[in-house]
Amino acid sequence: MTGTLTIAGLGPGSDALVTPEVTAALASATDILGYAPYVARVLPRAGLKLHPSDNREELQRASEALRLASEGGQVVVVSSGDPGVFAMASAVFEALEQAPQWRDLSIRVLPGITAMLAAAARAGAPLGHDFCAINLSDNLKPWAVIEKRLRLAAEADFSIAMYNPRSASRQEGFGRVLAVLKEAGCGERLLIFARAISAADEKIVTVTLNDATPEMADMRTLVIVGNSQTRRVGRWVYAPRQVR
Repeated sequence: MTGTLTIAGLGPGSDALVTPEVTAALASATDILGYAPYVARVLPRAGLKLHPSDNREELQRASEALRLASEGGQVVVVSSGDPGVFAMASAVFEALEQAPQWRDLSIRVLPGITAMLAAAARAGAPLGHDFCAINLSDNLKPWAVIEKRLRLAAEADFSIAMYNPRSASRQEGFGRVLAVLKEAGCGERLLIFARAISAADEKIVTVTLNDATPEMADMRTLVIVGNSQTRRVGRWVYAPRQVR
């Protein structure tokens, strides 16, 4: 097979945070596939076909990318942030598992700067010690799993990076997340609401969990919950390296 399939991360939003490796892959691509707002970040040019699709069409998108690559295309599937963090890399390999005829394709995964790292850098160093990441969307997993993982992460005293906190179709879920964390004894922990990181309308707000409200987050917001020792230094927030 002469085609290639690259799964690339476009970073959190600013072109300055796209890696040179990803930029080179986009420049040599014949086809770009992805969720429509991410595909829109790629400039059209002669010889390049753009294939935008809906956010819930990941497996169809992945299968189409594999097919185009098998036909000789230099195909790039784009995600925001890093493609391996709640994004398209897993979907491509899931599709590949169901299509053994394409397993000899040349496939690359190119990392990007994921939202939690970009947000943490803007805030200071809230992920400076042990942390975990949890996707709060229940589209692909039951709410009971989300709640169990939140409680266990709180019990283990991890800092928690929370993706997809609240959307138009999931208005109530984030309020329940805040309640679960309060029930787990995290009321005095610091929460960082990092919205639209690296975009023109970037906004960061830090409050205690007790002062947080569901309306402070939307789908463009990455929320970081500090551990029990996370503290402020002026406008910065950091997790100490030493555990006491």
